[in-house]
Amino acid sequence: MPTPEHPRPSSPEAEQDNLFLPDFCGIRMVFLVVVIAELAAIVIALAPMETPLTERWARLGLISLFVQWCALSSCALLCLLREPLCRLRPWQAGLGSYLLILLVIALVSEGAYWLIHYPGGMNALWHVKFVARNLLIGLIITGPLLRYFYVQHQWRRQVRTESEARLQALQSRIRPHFLFNSMNTIVSLIQHKPQQAEQVVENLADLFRASLSDARQRVTLADELALCHRYLQIEKLRLGERLDVHWQVDALPEDAQLPALLIQPLIENAIYHGIEPRTDGGTIEISGELTDNQLQITIENPIPDNPARAHGRGNQLAHQNIRDRLAAGFEGPTDLALDEMDHHYRVCLSFPYEPWHENSDRR
Repeated sequence: MPTPEHPRPSSPEAEQDNLFLPDFCGIRMVFLVVVIAELAAIVIALAPMETPLTERWARLGLISLFVQWCALSSCALLCLLREPLCRLRPWQAGLGSYLLILLVIALVSEGAYWLIHYPGGMNALWHVKFVARNLLIGLIITGPLLRYFYVQHQWRRQVRTESEARLQALQSRIRPHFLFNSMNTIVSLIQHKPQQAEQVVENLADLFRASLSDARQRVTLADELALCHRYLQIEKLRLGERLDVHWQVDALPEDAQLPALLIQPLIENAIYHGIEPRTDGGTIEISGELTDNQLQITIENPIPDNPARAHGRGNQLAHQNIRDRLAAGFEGPTDLALDEMDHHYRVCLSFPYEPWHENSDRR
């Protein structure tokens, strides 16, 4: 009998990294820094109106080289010092980053003066003006940019907090009818089959533990399927021969990450709307495959043969719940497709394959 593992320990992004600055070690952020620096170089080169336009364009290459040196050097230092900056308060990290960038500008300005202008015989006053001008430009550009990063960080934290609270509320929903049915099953087994009653209690406890866990917690596909097996064991005791389940999930990678309780509600829907209303019950087909780094899990159940016994289509909260959690849990394409044909109802769940690793964090 499969037994689910406890969710791996992980920590939220907010606990892992409190720094409001973006990760300057990433390729996308480095590319963004290069683009911003080049735009700043173009503005600086075209700003002096007393200089002919052709001369301003000629100076653009030299100015671009200087600005890119400042930008990429600052980017490299912020990347290397990210861990120490994470331990500081926001205002300390902001001030430290500000001073660090200005220090880089001053050092690059000194290097540019000695390598380029000094052989030309520039005097000390021009030297001071050159460095001071570069620092002033750095102050004007860096200040608003750091402020923008801080505001963006605060906004992202607020959105993430609201999203996590909403997803936590969605995940915590358990259908009352399933709880009542499970309690009735336990009562009916206590006297004659106490071991099975104990097993139902353990399975129910695992389901409640998963339902009340942190909505940001991720589990492996193997854990999620094991939890589904526990749920089906409870329903099998209640429905008996009326419930049959065929599994075809051997092609799925067991180490795939997904939010907890993503598949079990779909199986619960299949039983509630497809198996329970049928006099002779039916078979639930659960299959899956991995195609182009995309997991596809299909759950198919028969449609009730007597419309009068059907529970109705419901308000689609479970499906919308899963769509919301898919969108919040994965950066790649996700989908929850519904289809009805040949007296069968089919639900196809699709999300990117992200292998589990010990440093996997909650989103």
